[in-house]
Amino acid sequence: MPELPDIQVYIEAIAARVVDHRLDGVRLASPFLLRSVTPPIDRVAGRRVVGVEPIGKRIVLALSGDLFLVLHLMIAGRLHWKPVRAPIPRRQGLAAFDFDTGTLTLTESGSRRRASLHVVEGRAALGVLDRGGINVLSATVDMFTRALRSERHTLKRALTDPRLFGGIGNAYSDEILHAARLSPLQMTSNLSDADCCRLHQAARAVLALWTERLRAEANGEFPEKVTAFRQAMAVHGRFGLPCPACGALVQRIVYAENEANYCAKCQTGGRLLADRAMSRLLREDWPRTLDDLP
Repeated sequence: MPELPDIQVYIEAIAARVVDHRLDGVRLASPFLLRSVTPPIDRVAGRRVVGVEPIGKRIVLALSGDLFLVLHLMIAGRLHWKPVRAPIPRRQGLAAFDFDTGTLTLTESGSRRRASLHVVEGRAALGVLDRGGINVLSATVDMFTRALRSERHTLKRALTDPRLFGGIGNAYSDEILHAARLSPLQMTSNLSDADCCRLHQAARAVLALWTERLRAEANGEFPEKVTAFRQAMAVHGRFGLPCPACGALVQRIVYAENEANYCAKCQTGGRLLADRAMSRLLREDWPRTLDDLP
């Protein structure tokens, strides 16, 4: 799922191409994409784009007349910039947004259609779609700590909760926790003030670093390599590979449709975290530390 760094680079690329330009209309290839009824989507035709902004992991196109198009890419949604009136891709195409400068197309891989589009009128209606999570890059350590301690969760769950923090998902939560040297299963209620400060610094540093990296990778072009798995990441998607900080093999725990990747040596004092499926299957044979690994 595109997270804050990807969303930010998408927003910059879209804004450079459409702000102060006319939206001629929206073509929908999938009726399931549009999740709102009023105002009708044909009301956006002919409106001028006055801004592009984020709400968590959503991308908002602000139009003249106080109308807003709100896109949520979910896991597999991706955006592409094409020439004016470009056709919607047949198999994966969901929509095309036609501007006088070009066409923004939305595709989604896989068979499950999770991406969504809302049309809303007025800032109050737009606010209903805001889950309330703070922007870590602009949050002070006090704001961050209050959000972190507002509910009792594991750090992995807290960082990815859109009601607490906006724009952080599975990938960057792994990277942030590794940078902070904290376990993904550490409870928010057990954190010291120093831990909260370190996590705040790590979150800001990781998100800023990757935003700059993705911006440099795009190099002024429209970003087409949006992915949750990147070779330069420290632990996310690197199960079984050496940790760049200490050389120990990266571990993971799998739960539901998600997973947490971590370095036991850097983050858990060498202790292996119990995987809900495998540890129950293996029971006494489940290794407890790095030294117990075969």
